[in-house]
Amino acid sequence: MRQTFQDSADPSFGTLHLPLIRQAIERQKLDGLLIPHEDEHQNEYLPDANDRLAWATGFTGSAGAAVVLKDKAAVFVDGRYTLQVRDQVDLDLFEIRDLVEGGVSAYLETQLKPGQVVGYDARLHSPDALDRLRQAATKAGATLKPVAANPLDEAWGKARPAQPLAPVVPHPLAYAGEDSAAKRARVGAAIAGQGADAAVVTAPGSIAWLFNIRGGDVIRSPLPLSQAILRKDGTARLFLDPAKVTGDLPAWLGNQVTLENPEVLPAALAELKGMKVLIDPGQSSSWYFDILAADGAEVVRAADPTALPRACKNDVEVEGSRQAHIRDGAALSRFLHWLATAAQTSLPDEITVVSKLEAFREATGMLKDLSFDTIAGAGPNGAIVHYRPVERLNRATEPNSLLLVDSGAQYLDGTTDVTRTVAIGQPSQEMRERFTLVLKGHLALGRVRFPAGITGSSLDALARMALWQHGLDYDHGTGHGVGSYLGVHEGPQRISKAPSMVALQPGMIVSNEPGYYKTGAYGIRIENLQVVTPATDIPGGERPMLGFEQLTQAPIDRRLIDTGLLTPEEIAQMDAYHAGVLAKVGPLLDSPAKAWLTEACAPL
Repeated sequence: MRQTFQDSADPSFGTLHLPLIRQAIERQKLDGLLIPHEDEHQNEYLPDANDRLAWATGFTGSAGAAVVLKDKAAVFVDGRYTLQVRDQVDLDLFEIRDLVEGGVSAYLETQLKPGQVVGYDARLHSPDALDRLRQAATKAGATLKPVAANPLDEAWGKARPAQPLAPVVPHPLAYAGEDSAAKRARVGAAIAGQGADAAVVTAPGSIAWLFNIRGGDVIRSPLPLSQAILRKDGTARLFLDPAKVTGDLPAWLGNQVTLENPEVLPAALAELKGMKVLIDPGQSSSWYFDILAADGAEVVRAADPTALPRACKNDVEVEGSRQAHIRDGAALSRFLHWLATAAQTSLPDEITVVSKLEAFREATGMLKDLSFDTIAGAGPNGAIVHYRPVERLNRATEPNSLLLVDSGAQYLDGTTDVTRTVAIGQPSQEMRERFTLVLKGHLALGRVRFPAGITGSSLDALARMALWQHGLDYDHGTGHGVGSYLGVHEGPQRISKAPSMVALQPGMIVSNEPGYYKTGAYGIRIENLQVVTPATDIPGGERPMLGFEQLTQAPIDRRLIDTGLLTPEEIAQMDAYHAGVLAKVGPLLDSPAKAWLTEACAPL
């Protein structure tokens, strides 16, 4: 497994690093510092050099924040990380707060004192987020001040890892399905449609998609850290460290794209003076807005113009995803066969489970990377939603328990993300009941038909209904978008309790992952990826309806299904899914694994 800075993070990080941060704050005559999880590119998954929140606190989750004041400090996490944060952070040094309910804003409003000055790095905050934080500080009579040099970076000093310089390579048309010139032309037209002359694009996933390139600067995602300015006529300036530029890249980009050193980016932004420049206030940092405004550009605040076309996969990308999931399903089936046989008596620990699964994927000969660090939670660790096994926490599987494994892979033709919960030994009746309630929600979201214009928030309740009727729920979203050999988490679509303004459209890939978590006992999650299918007529209906096609091809543990809780429709749906898995994946397996898969996919 690829080792990262996060692998060594633990509660001692706060003891070691908090004093250094406070000394740096003091040198800059500040009373505190805001520490977001996001980096200069608003990434979810970070290169080691930019994982500032983990270095400051020990917390390694993919979302969060911290506030460090002279006499107190707090870490903010959402519902996915309420258990994890208490294990990773020194509770004597940091108060744990909810990132969503109240969040950092409420903390600043109630904890800051009149006259205090709290520093922030404008490169790390979106302007929308920063506006809310400024308002909260103002209510407390305090001030937020941009820093020229980040005090945390100064405190980290020479121990800070170097910035990544992974080579940037072409992403062939056989996988992309549309050349960059065509993408730039239609995105340029969208920019013009917004009344803008150009757009500043800073999200690595957007740049990778727009120029049909891939990199390796961000762990588990083939992303190049870079920026771009796209004109409405489709011409572009791409700011990429020369050390990353491979020999065939300039020719691949063509003569409408100019490759430039990121050092000239401020000057390039200044050249937009007098123009209307589109930039996304949710994805680009406040630094860009400050520079553009100071240099006399007219800022047009609007969504990243690549986000929606990137989310709606073309036919080549959808077919690539199908093939990637069949290949991945074969690796998963070999792994699940091992779990159902040898592992039942050897009772491996979580790290062994993770290594075994990665080895099966490596054996495909086509694995580029994992799509995220594998989650393997044995027993009570399965109740920690984004738990990641490390030596300090490593737990062995035990008889009559559950093992939750959430994993994914990066292939040139697609990105996968799948969760399976497996019984080790004999599951209890409660485990089977709760698993089946989760399965009912998973099946409901898989078979739903819906009209155009429906958002994921309108469908979220389908995945939770069976749990709600038993007084149960889960504290994470039901579905996120997924890229095409890009990030495993991609917007703008999602399926969640939280309101969404983006309708589900054909070609969008989303996860379907309801769950249930019993603290101190076990966790359950069932996750498939599915793609939105074009609207078709329903016999006797009056409107064509969109639907979902299942992409993930891996069996669901029949030992955990209480068929008495399923309707005939649900049983037929489950049987049809398993029949499809057997037909697609079975031919790729050797005899023992195929024999096991045949039994695992037998009708309920």
